[in-house]
Amino acid sequence: MARAAPAGSLDPTCGRGVVKPEDCILFSGAASGAEAAFGAAAERCGVDEVNFTFEGHHDARRRGIRVLTHEELQHGDVSLSYVSRLMHRSYPDTPLFKKVLQTIWHQVNHGQEIYVVGKILPDETVKGGTGWGAEFAKLCNKPLFVFDQERDGWFRWSGDAFEPAPDPVVRHPHFCGTGTRFLAENGQAAIDALFDRTFR
Repeated sequence: MARAAPAGSLDPTCGRGVVKPEDCILFSGAASGAEAAFGAAAERCGVDEVNFTFEGHHDARRRGIRVLTHEELQHGDVSLSYVSRLMHRSYPDTPLFKKVLQTIWHQVNHGQEIYVVGKILPDETVKGGTGWGAEFAKLCNKPLFVFDQERDGWFRWSGDAFEPAPDPVVRHPHFCGTGTRFLAENGQAAIDALFDRTFR
């Protein structure tokens, strides 16, 4: 588990890599689990964060909160039937779930590299609502990395399939970190190690 930095200072395990922490912005959603862990790692390393959310959402983080207006949420609106066909599964047709998908759209739209923690399914999609973020990244041809907690490793989307990608580093200052609410110890460790490798 990552060491906590003293108040007002950066963790010494975070240094300088391809990108500088002060030039970077993490785009996420402040939900419990992977998103909260991405945010905590960003704060530890001195990386700014923007957490897209909406009124009534239970946010696990307060740093960088950006409450989307109704109009902004509509920019990320997508047909649930389209998403269901794309993902080969059905999703609940509820206002809350639609808002979650809309905030994920904003996260991926703002990020130039996408990092996801979850589970890659046999059909090369990612499990859960997080999967929409991964599919949107594919549609936008953005570099997409998924840490599969069950397979205990990072994978990169090649354009046709997920291929092993051990020890990735963030290479673009605007990046997205999202994923499952059910974050396992190895998922937490993968997020911390990603930040430590990138900003060392």
